[in-house]
Amino acid sequence: MGSARAKSKTGYLAGQLLVAMPGMSDPRFEKAVIYMCVHSLEEGAMGLIVNKPMPDVRFGDILQNLKITPRSNSCGDIQVHRGGPVQTQMGFILHSGDYQKPGTLAVDSEICLSTTTDILRAIADGSGPQKNLMALGYAGWDSRQLDDEVKRNAWLNVPADADLLFSSDYDSKWAKALAKLGIAAHQLSSVVGHA
Repeated sequence: MGSARAKSKTGYLAGQLLVAMPGMSDPRFEKAVIYMCVHSLEEGAMGLIVNKPMPDVRFGDILQNLKITPRSNSCGDIQVHRGGPVQTQMGFILHSGDYQKPGTLAVDSEICLSTTTDILRAIADGSGPQKNLMALGYAGWDSRQLDDEVKRNAWLNVPADADLLFSSDYDSKWAKALAKLGIAAHQLSSVVGHA
């Protein structure tokens, strides 16, 4: 009985990908794919855009600003993403479930979210999670706001998978997320209507 109660508070979009419809009027979310970390009808929702890399910001720059010396050569390959328009100076790490420390939010059994500098140090010394994605800022919605946007056909939701989420093929994530639903981008209309 306790798990059914927790499930009703969690919301159906946590652990899903939101895919922006072609008619998205907000340019910050044009062709965005957002991994939903938190969704609650009462408290709102929070997610990270996973297909909008920031060309001028590298993971190594962030480590240098925090005075963390990388010991792992793979740190240079980590791309920082524009996670969303809220708190754009705050860093978030989406990562595989093989790394969990105090302060880690397990979204599901495979994907976690961390915001502490401990995970940055772990990644820098090679002891962090096998898969990770760093984002600055997040996408946030007030209570029921996201559900209203989904009802107005601004977003489609798609089951998330680690391969798509952590892929470095950023330009094709939107089309690949749609393909998971059996939809090709050219099949979608940018005009929202009702039958």
